[in-house]
Amino acid sequence: MTVELGEIVPAGCELLAFGEPVHAEPAFRHRRNAMLAELAGRGFRSIVLEVDRVAALVVDDYVREGVGELESVLSAGFSHGWGAFAGNRELVVWLREYNSTREAPDRIALHGFDAPMENMSAPSPRGFLRYTREYLGLDPDLPGGPDERWSRTEAVLDPAQSPGRSADAVRLRLIADELWIELHRRAPALMAATSREAWLRARTWLTAGIGLLRYHRACAEPEEPGSARISRLLAVRDVLMAENLLDLRHIAAPALVCGHNSHLRRGASRWVLGDLDLSWAGAGSIVAPLLGPRYTVIAGSLGSSAAIGLGDPAPDTYEGRLAAGLTPAGEVAPAGVRGDVEPRQGYQPLDADTVAGVDAVWHIPAA
Repeated sequence: MTVELGEIVPAGCELLAFGEPVHAEPAFRHRRNAMLAELAGRGFRSIVLEVDRVAALVVDDYVREGVGELESVLSAGFSHGWGAFAGNRELVVWLREYNSTREAPDRIALHGFDAPMENMSAPSPRGFLRYTREYLGLDPDLPGGPDERWSRTEAVLDPAQSPGRSADAVRLRLIADELWIELHRRAPALMAATSREAWLRARTWLTAGIGLLRYHRACAEPEEPGSARISRLLAVRDVLMAENLLDLRHIAAPALVCGHNSHLRRGASRWVLGDLDLSWAGAGSIVAPLLGPRYTVIAGSLGSSAAIGLGDPAPDTYEGRLAAGLTPAGEVAPAGVRGDVEPRQGYQPLDADTVAGVDAVWHIPAA
């Protein structure tokens, strides 16, 4: 039985999470865009994407204030190369047009909730701390250089080559703690001298820098079996995502949150990657028990897809049985897990754990 979106979103919902089972299928971005247009009429004033939170500030400046040019905003404001996706371009263009005719309180903001990193690399934290030091009027010089020693792929893959446990890293963590105290101690005066938005931006940069120091520290931990090490790094990244979501809940709610099902659903996340069987606590599993009914999750589901070369599902699978549209999770009958997915497609099929960890499923039969 399919239902309308309003039947799933409870009163008082602060974060409505819409997951996708694969990033490469455009249909979910188009569905997301249509969902935001509907939610705008229900008082939602933010969309939060699975992109670097600091980089997304560039997009927010453009969609709310018209700062910058579209092409450069798409290039600089979306991490993972996702500014090239047509659905993201459509979103940014629509937001700018929507906001251009509205007063500031009624404009829709765009935020990111990911940390500033990729799967195989993470930048130096120095630039993020430097931004906050300059905002505070402090000397921007910092230990820890050159930045390339942090950003190399080897610094993530090989603990022996990571600077995360070095003397410079320890010093940077102490400096970051001092900056956090100073930023908040001086908050009233700083906001009066600049603005609340400028202060929040400095805190966002600092939060990202602290998160990178934590991640690099995890990269430098002594070697473990492959699954355990990678699972721990995935867990650290999702902790940073959860921190961002909980922070954004205070300044952006009610918001539509969009990312991969594995990051947003309740319960443990799992990813089978070749010989690696990875399991960790996703951001949704951290946020959900803290927010209760203020956090609602819709998982995305896909039948066939020309974009990723995915054929029709077997009729006895979740994807084979679901009707097009939105189905409450309690109405989704137990079914088999589809076995026709190849690793190159990147699609994560529905299973019992995913259905149990969401409030509803949005199924797209063919894309």
